[in-house]
Amino acid sequence: MIKWARVAELREEIGEEDFDEVVDLFLEEVQEVVTKLRTNPSLADLEQDLHFLKGSALSLGFARFSELCQNGEQRSASGDAASVDLAEILTGFEQSKKVFLAELQDQMANT
Repeated sequence: MIKWARVAELREEIGEEDFDEVVDLFLEEVQEVVTKLRTNPSLADLEQDLHFLKGSALSLGFARFSELCQNGEQRSASGDAASVDLAEILTGFEQSKKVFLAELQDQMANT
């Protein structure tokens, strides 16, 4: 679900001092789009929203969530946005976030 090697790589790239800030910013920005998709989804914006979520997820190692976003993005790009399973994508984010936050400290202590 989480590619911890990617998380460790990001932490090394930006430095330990800035890592927590980047994580907070990531979660805040992604949560805004997730909330939009949960409360007021727009099929016209779905491809763009999922593209943003996919890129954000990849940069912080949310592997499963990024796959779900990529699949939805591709469906939207092919004109089939109505068939995208938003509930699965939103659940994927919540599950990934839960695992990430629960395991982050231990994972980073081991790198």
